[in-house]
Amino acid sequence: MTVMITMEELKKRLQERQCKLTPQRQIVLQVFIENHDEHLSAEEVHQILREQGSEIGLATVYRSLELLSDMDILQKIDFGDGRSRYEINKRDEKQHHHHHIICLECGNVKEFEEDLLENLEELISKKSNFNIVDHQVKFYGYCQECQKKREN
Repeated sequence: MTVMITMEELKKRLQERQCKLTPQRQIVLQVFIENHDEHLSAEEVHQILREQGSEIGLATVYRSLELLSDMDILQKIDFGDGRSRYEINKRDEKQHHHHHIICLECGNVKEFEEDLLENLEELISKKSNFNIVDHQVKFYGYCQECQKKREN
């Protein structure tokens, strides 16, 4: 289930956190709106912006991504490939975030919406007297295309 986020919603989230939506932040966020199913690195965001004719610098992209991540507008994710990736934080505070499946060959990342860990989380919470508010799961393996290539 893909949730579409609008610039107006993101602008409202920033205002709630007393943060301005500068032109640089707006064009960075627009990249995520237009690529809503992607998990983009700073370099990928910068490349997309350059292809669109933007003069924004890579350092500005990094600063914008870090600020937007710190404010929970974007979610920063580490898939173990040495680069932080980002996506719009679409979740409702009452819902867990989706999980990811990552291909070790091509690096393709897909979202997995099913939350199979609710019972385990409840058990851990009760046994440890720990208030769990979220969790993240990453599954690593080979996508269908890479499996075919590996068989040949």
